[in-house]
Amino acid sequence: MSDPRPHLRRRLAALTAAGLLLTGVACTSTATDSGSVRVGLLVSLSGTYATVGVDMQRGFRLYLDTHDGKLGGRKVDLVVADEGDGPATAVPAAQKLLERDQVVALTGLVGGATVDKVQTLTTQRKVPLLGANARPAFAPVGGKPRDLAYTWHTSYNSDEPGIAIAEYVRAQVGDGQVYAIGPDYQGGYDELRGFTDTFTRLGGKLANPDGRTLFTPFPATENFLPYLNKAAETKPKAVYTFYAGAAAVAFVKQYAQSDLADVPLYAAGFLTEGSVLTAQGSAATGIRNVLNYSPTLANQANQDFVAAWSAAGHSGQPTTFAMASYDAAAVLDRALTAVNGEVSGEKLNAAIGQVGRVVSPRGDWQFDPTEHRPVQRWYLREVRNDGPVLSNVLVQDLTTLPAS
Repeated sequence: MSDPRPHLRRRLAALTAAGLLLTGVACTSTATDSGSVRVGLLVSLSGTYATVGVDMQRGFRLYLDTHDGKLGGRKVDLVVADEGDGPATAVPAAQKLLERDQVVALTGLVGGATVDKVQTLTTQRKVPLLGANARPAFAPVGGKPRDLAYTWHTSYNSDEPGIAIAEYVRAQVGDGQVYAIGPDYQGGYDELRGFTDTFTRLGGKLANPDGRTLFTPFPATENFLPYLNKAAETKPKAVYTFYAGAAAVAFVKQYAQSDLADVPLYAAGFLTEGSVLTAQGSAATGIRNVLNYSPTLANQANQDFVAAWSAAGHSGQPTTFAMASYDAAAVLDRALTAVNGEVSGEKLNAAIGQVGRVVSPRGDWQFDPTEHRPVQRWYLREVRNDGPVLSNVLVQDLTTLPAS
């Protein structure tokens, strides 16, 4: 793809500077004027998933910077807070955003366990939560379905990547067995369960002893070699995994050094997404993974998004984390446009429900009316060179989830 036109670069640079200035004011001010709205962005700025949080923040800011710092015609005071590694850090940060900063919407959230806790707070205060990354498959509380009236996501349920790729992996391994391994926390449980439940329902068999996924301590595990070499003893036909952030870098590099080095590795796409792929280097080559986005998608919205990302001065290619956060801003833009007069959480939430089809870099999508998550395509990708750059190159469409 050719570089963006020079005038686009100049405009984006100017808008980025203006956006940063605006954010600096927002973080120190406690008042908003009648022509502005305050939005909370809660993402990991520290801990294992800091790189994910940085990309999410960049995606949301990119939308603001290319829309004059406004959503729905209103100036945005963006208040950013640190999610850290989970609820212990995220819950008090969310309470501050909701109670002291009085945001009209809360977006971001990297971890599934964070979403589970924070959505209770936003529901109580009738403030829409527009998550832009992991979302647990919410379990009923006391036998009753969870109240998701104020909970929306521009990303996915955490079990969906595994569900989307399971049939493909089943066809690739034939009668062979697959070893499943992932991190020991809520996101790991959801990601691996989506794959193993679907894979075994299709007649596949796990190489793990007793057919149970191996979960490694999180976030403490840095040396994966003992686990990988033990897994090699089961002689699997393939391995399926989910890791992200710093853990993904260590896992991929050590996989290439382990007794499993010649065994095909399939994964949820977060394993090789974004800056971690640069850190992994050639060790990641050949990994086949599944995600709802690839920077090589040929639609016009994605071409514009990739060009704007580059023009803003970001290194590397945009990620699903940036894209989903960009889309969260787009949803808020359209919803706020439909709100007349003073903005309240209740008005904004009702407007989100009427957004309809979203034209997105991932391809067009819309919210499922019951679960408030995208009905979207999932893609098989392979890590290989795209010109001089190592990239997650699109291989084929896999499926649409949630299925109708």
